[in-house]
Amino acid sequence: MTAQITKNENIHLSADCENCFGLCCVALPYAKSADFAFDKDGGTPCRNLQADYRCSIHNNLRNKGFRGCAVYECFGAGQKVSQVTYGGNDWRDYPELTKEMFELFPIMQQLHEMLCYLNEALGLEDTKTIRKELQAAVEETENLTNLSPKLLLELDVPAHRASVNDLLLRTSELVRAKISRKNNKKISKSWDFIGAKLKGANLRGANLRGALLIAADLRDADIRVTDLIGADLRDANLSGANLTGCIFLTQAQINSANGDIKTKLPASLRIPDHWIK
Repeated sequence: MTAQITKNENIHLSADCENCFGLCCVALPYAKSADFAFDKDGGTPCRNLQADYRCSIHNNLRNKGFRGCAVYECFGAGQKVSQVTYGGNDWRDYPELTKEMFELFPIMQQLHEMLCYLNEALGLEDTKTIRKELQAAVEETENLTNLSPKLLLELDVPAHRASVNDLLLRTSELVRAKISRKNNKKISKSWDFIGAKLKGANLRGANLRGALLIAADLRDADIRVTDLIGADLRDANLSGANLTGCIFLTQAQINSANGDIKTKLPASLRIPDHWIK
């Protein structure tokens, strides 16, 4: 298994909004905050959603107060639910499916997120010793995404996530084992870095799973080969930071942060537009 094969397999694990019925814009609730300009209940279409399921302010989300939308990623769950689970049957044309479809969407999103991480783990050279287990987990999770709506709604997602998480933890240890962490031992045991002054910090090989790095100053920090699964990078300053070799870092996390053209990212991720404007 090579990284290139994994990359090709991951095509269906990113949002394809043209083949989705605007599920994230309808099914999910949000509260008025710095990320959203107004309150919206789950199951209620966003007032910016057009009849063709396009967003009327898509190219100006940040300036209009919808940073939360700009950084959201369904990992391909939207088109899977729309075109596969419900066979292209639009919730507007089939109102009897609406409630079920909206309840099922977050479940599919979680399964696709797990698939994204598992496929990334499969493409890493350091995971040779657990590759068969990873492949089995990918196949099992993929099979779950193809269940009927009724069975998907009955699925014990936390239990499945726990088994997947065990593999991801083992992946993290294998990848980071080759990095000496003597200088960041203390930092790797903490998760609250909200507003922390970490300019130029040595975080190489650290375990920052689920870390709160909101508004942290990470300018010029060495964040190579770091586990950043679930880390909250909202408004973190990554200008000049080196994140090459990081694992389980998503484009959505990067989109929520700030940085510049000197920030070094893993090859699978791109510099967000708002970093260079």
